[in-house]
Amino acid sequence: MADFSFDVVSKVDMNIIEEAINIAKKEVANRYDFKGSNPSIELLSKENLIKLSCADEYKVKALYDVLITRLSKRGVALKNLQPQKIEAGLGGSAKQEVKVQQGIPADKAKEMVRLIKDSKLKVSASIQGEQLRVSSASKDALQNTIALLKGKDFGLDLQFTNYR
Repeated sequence: MADFSFDVVSKVDMNIIEEAINIAKKEVANRYDFKGSNPSIELLSKENLIKLSCADEYKVKALYDVLITRLSKRGVALKNLQPQKIEAGLGGSAKQEVKVQQGIPADKAKEMVRLIKDSKLKVSASIQGEQLRVSSASKDALQNTIALLKGKDFGLDLQFTNYR
């Protein structure tokens, strides 16, 4: 009998984030409340990081709000964004880093495996790097596992890929 499987991943398309940042930059450049405050939104794709900087803490928060509005309109899951603490910079400026979570962290993956095992479904789950592979002889068991994982909030946007 053939084994069926699927992968559980959590990925964000950096191209969509880049498009949203470009639109947010245009919007900020035209807004009156940002005039003279030197706002900046920078994407560091390699580090999965977005850097925000502006004249003061209030404007950094407003800049973050503009960014998440543009990202949500593009369909990016905001669960995968992890805003860090706003830091005071030189000359009265403020900055904030926003981490973009790519992949499933090990602790979340272990939590998912534990949930699957506790559910007594006839599936086997294994952690493979930053993704989770779930396999079974029954497609129905796999679909029940997908429903189980969708029903619990892990603080990540989960995608189910390679369903075979």
